Amino acid sequence: MTLEDYGWSAARNTELAALTLPDAVPGRILREYRHRYSVFTTAGILDAEVTGTFRHHHPRQEDFPAVGDWVALVPVPGEEKGRIHAVLLRKTAFTRPDPGRTSEMQVMAANVDTVFLVSGLDGDFNLRRIERYLTMAYDSGANPVIVLNKCDLEDDLSTRIAEVEGVAYGVPIHGVSSVSGVGLERIKGYAMPGKTLVCLGSSGAGKSSLVNALLGNTVMEIGEVREDDSRGRHTTTHRELFPLPDGGLIIDTPGIRELQVSGSGENLQAAFEDVEAYLANCRFRDCTHSGEAGCAVEAALESGELDAKRFDAYQRLQKEIAYTERRHSENYAYEERKRGKELGKMYKRIQNEKQNRR
Repeated sequence: MTLEDYGWSAARNTELAALTLPDAVPGRILREYRHRYSVFTTAGILDAEVTGTFRHHHPRQEDFPAVGDWVALVPVPGEEKGRIHAVLLRKTAFTRPDPGRTSEMQVMAANVDTVFLVSGLDGDFNLRRIERYLTMAYDSGANPVIVLNKCDLEDDLSTRIAEVEGVAYGVPIHGVSSVSGVGLERIKGYAMPGKTLVCLGSSGAGKSSLVNALLGNTVMEIGEVREDDSRGRHTTTHRELFPLPDGGLIIDTPGIRELQVSGSGENLQAAFEDVEAYLANCRFRDCTHSGEAGCAVEAALESGELDAKRFDAYQRLQKEIAYTERRHSENYAYEERKRGKELGKMYKRIQNEKQNRR
């Protein structure tokens, strides 16, 4: 396969040349494992790690390479290894707040064109979770497609699709079965040469089964789900990018159990266009929707035009995004102050050592 098969473009050549690294070649991250990377290059698939200079200048986790990233890499002569000097500009990126109490963000996948939001039509089906995934998808910049997997287990697929249409305006929705093959041909149409897909969903939704079906080969381990709640264990423990047989690429990801959302109000608006339409019709711009005269939201809730659970989900996500942004900002400021103090101590130590040597 060529770099173009993996999504390389002429614009990337200009970006790489601007780095002024004469021995560097482009590569795309296929897999990450504890800050070691498998990278596709014209010299083959290389085992790579970032340089010490890169670590020094990029202390934050989100700056490090992620699956799907394009990097500037210098091969090690005579070995199937390389050293990563830079991460090229990300066209899109799926990020989420680090579950730890820091300001760090995790990049789950980069440079994705289309995201398959996979939900199983069993106990995994949850409209509120789909709303959260949609918000994440709009924040990434990729095009969302909702895949209702395990349609062989659902007797009334049209009703389920109608329910999802009520929370995902204008988003393509497909019912598929990774087992029987129903609906697979339609979603294969999103796989085009040089374009990258990613599967996101909870454990047990059938993401790895879907990836195996699209690849026509069992490359990802799959596991059973619990009968009581249809939840699965993490059979996929890493993110990995695969070339598809008929062109295009796909990234499989571990199931997300703690789905915190981040981003901006614009992305929330895109995921909740119906709610935003009612908000815009309130008489007062600063309406709190709790008893004010002329509140279009309360009127819609009373008439049943707006589902109360959907509006509640909107408000929860709005508060969660605001909290995440505030925590990120406060922790970032704290960590920068802490880093400045550490650098100051190091500078004083070096100066003292110089004076002692005189």
